[in-house]
Amino acid sequence: MAKKNQADSRGFVYSTDPGFKFEPENENRETLPSEKQKLRMRLETKNRGGKAATVIAGFLGKEEDLQELGKKLKNHCGTGGSAKEGEIIIQGDQREKVKQWLLKNGYKDVK
Repeated sequence: MAKKNQADSRGFVYSTDPGFKFEPENENRETLPSEKQKLRMRLETKNRGGKAATVIAGFLGKEEDLQELGKKLKNHCGTGGSAKEGEIIIQGDQREKVKQWLLKNGYKDVK
């Protein structure tokens, strides 16, 4: 079920203007090459029942490419996860494995 009022990446959540509509972002944008991606990793435990999850954010590109990268990372780590809305979520504390895989595969700016 889609959200009625979805926020966009510019931070708009609500407007008092009755004629205001969110302009959808360009969904047909090209995926940046791996050397130009600026990925950020963090460990999250909030809203996950106390279980840790590694979150990789900052991916710029097509949803299909995000899904493919997520699948490769999950396969490399041997765990589950998901990829949506520009983020890849890997179950467990997999920061070192993910960072090594990304650096090996041409992602230079990984923090």
